[in-house]
Amino acid sequence: MDIFDKKGIKPMLIAEMVEPFDSDDHIYELKLDGMRCVSYFDDNSVDLRNKRDIRLLPMFPELEDIHTNIKHKCILDGELATIVDGIPVFSIVQRRSILNDPFKIQLASEKTPAIFVAFDIIYCDGMLVKDRPLLERKKLLEECFAEESSRIAYSRYIEEHGINLFEMAKQQKLEGIVAKKKDSLYWFGKETRDWVKIKVMADEDFVLCGYILKPNNMTSFVIGQYDGDELVYKGHITLGASLRKLNEYKYTVIDKSPFMNTPPGNEKTVWLAPELVCTVEYMPDETIERRQATLKGIRDDKLPTECQIGG
Repeated sequence: MDIFDKKGIKPMLIAEMVEPFDSDDHIYELKLDGMRCVSYFDDNSVDLRNKRDIRLLPMFPELEDIHTNIKHKCILDGELATIVDGIPVFSIVQRRSILNDPFKIQLASEKTPAIFVAFDIIYCDGMLVKDRPLLERKKLLEECFAEESSRIAYSRYIEEHGINLFEMAKQQKLEGIVAKKKDSLYWFGKETRDWVKIKVMADEDFVLCGYILKPNNMTSFVIGQYDGDELVYKGHITLGASLRKLNEYKYTVIDKSPFMNTPPGNEKTVWLAPELVCTVEYMPDETIERRQATLKGIRDDKLPTECQIGG
């Protein structure tokens, strides 16, 4: 079966954060704070899929006509984002991705319409192009567009001057930038140093394992990460955490801690099955206890077992 019809593509991963740098061997792009999305275009339709191969058009119906902007049968890799006052807002995309009420979906699509920004091409007119150098793929990506619109665009890049682009992203309160080697190939589901992220604020994904109700209507989330197959306790997150936010998602209350070793101070925890993944944002180069960590959002496009220590 042709890969276009088979679907299920695992997008290439971006490696760990590094400091801003300049290089003649790299290109630099803005990093959008949204949801990674592999998109399958033909003459009649588009099919948008997240990293878990879940269809996204039912939750983002305003994007159902973007195939008219593309003039080749192709598979594009990119980011689905919602823009508010010129800045992508991750939490809006995440909340919208779990909606199932048609009325609420329609309201959300009108209030905070999404955009798909393509930054790579994997397949074009029956041919896999993942083994072509990045700059060649970038040219092919641009050629696939009949035109851009408020719902679909392709990512621009600059060469050499990564530090300047990072400073601009910082001033504009954007998430950061991505550096990619000009000759990099596209590897399905693989993380290499060919693509690295350079972020204003660091973030990391954890498994949401429980919550603690505190005075003054505050809530702390208990989080963990996997070390191989073992779920390891990683502390509490209070800033940005709320029971209201948790209740937007399906979760399962369990009788005991899911950790093999649970430290003191968790006696009042309502334990949850390790089914949800949350993203925690923090200042780089500080320990988890000191870095004023904040819950950025809960995501359903990543498996809990993918939240590995050091991963």
